[in-house]
Amino acid sequence: MKADSIRAYCLSFPQATENLQWGDDLCFKIGGKIFTIVGLDNPRLCFKCTAETFAELIEREDIRPAPYVGRYKWVMVDRLDALGADQLKDLIGQSYEMVAAKAPKGKRTVSASKKKPAPSKARKRNT
Repeated sequence: MKADSIRAYCLSFPQATENLQWGDDLCFKIGGKIFTIVGLDNPRLCFKCTAETFAELIEREDIRPAPYVGRYKWVMVDRLDALGADQLKDLIGQSYEMVAAKAPKGKRTVSASKKKPAPSKARKRNT
């Protein structure tokens, strides 16, 4: 898969957003939490996976624990063609599901900018 097709796939998930961070990293988020990162200048991919999948993937060539977050079972895929398109989509989907399950409920359903402010309850002063 190429970065453009990964981008289109990530944005197809409900409430998924994108944000360019750390220079050339395109981060895909649900509820403000990252579920996939795609490097644009240096094509690479980072996502969360289960402990079992993590152990299997890091045994492969061009896949390693992700810097800083590997201890949380995130992998770094150094070449976008290191995995087949179907397997990559499945892994990104699993990452989305795991992150969405832990995202704050309010942010998963309605973005903060779309929420109506609660009516203020002013106290009456007894004077």
